Amino acid sequence: MSVEDLRQSPMMSHMLEALDEGKDIGHYGRLVFAMIGRHFVSNDELVELLAKDHDADEGKIRAMVQQVEEKGYSPPRRDKILQFQSQQDFPICPNPDDPDACNPYQELQFPDAVYESIQEYREEKAN
Repeated sequence: MSVEDLRQSPMMSHMLEALDEGKDIGHYGRLVFAMIGRHFVSNDELVELLAKDHDADEGKIRAMVQQVEEKGYSPPRRDKILQFQSQQDFPICPNPDDPDACNPYQELQFPDAVYESIQEYREEKAN
């Protein structure tokens, strides 16, 4: 998988373009990017991409990426992304009024392990 795979998601493409321009995508933008991006690129590449954010510290980014991986965070659902977005200036979701926009599970194909982890979580929660 690669950055080009991430670009299949309009939301991730939007954030990649902002990062390429050196824009500040905000703490939650970086978190969402890490939670999704880690399934498509290596941790080093993820840090490199996020370090393009002019307001980001590479050490803090590296620590966040490591934490996201160690905790095994699943990609956030649309409602969580919109909740994160409400807490910062940068629009993580470029088209929040479109109910089909910014749903990473519709826009991207994650490794099977992601879906299995989510299913296990739901089963544990139900018990």
